[in-house]
Amino acid sequence: MSRFSNRRWLVIPTSITSSINFNEVLEHSADSLRLSLNGSETFVKYEVNEVTKSYDEQVTDPEDGTISNTTVAKGIYGRPSFYTGSYTEYKHEDILTLLSTEDWVDSSSH
Repeated sequence: MSRFSNRRWLVIPTSITSSINFNEVLEHSADSLRLSLNGSETFVKYEVNEVTKSYDEQVTDPEDGTISNTTVAKGIYGRPSFYTGSYTEYKHEDILTLLSTEDWVDSSSH
């Protein structure tokens, strides 16, 4: 099992970096993003919580103490707000493979 089992990487075009809320990802600013060699792509990483089966839970309102029931649906939570599913989301092993390709590593400098 990966040591980053809850981490995801999203490769995106650099043209949408202005839509990144850096409070939702593990990078600090647009200046800290790694770019593909041609400068057209970058990626962000973030932590997710994957719920494999829906469940019910009780929630207490901190203001008035009322208790309500809510259902947590099966799904992946924690993706950044600009996530649309239009771009590929990677797990750790897969992003390592991608980032070792000629689109991301200048082999002429080795």
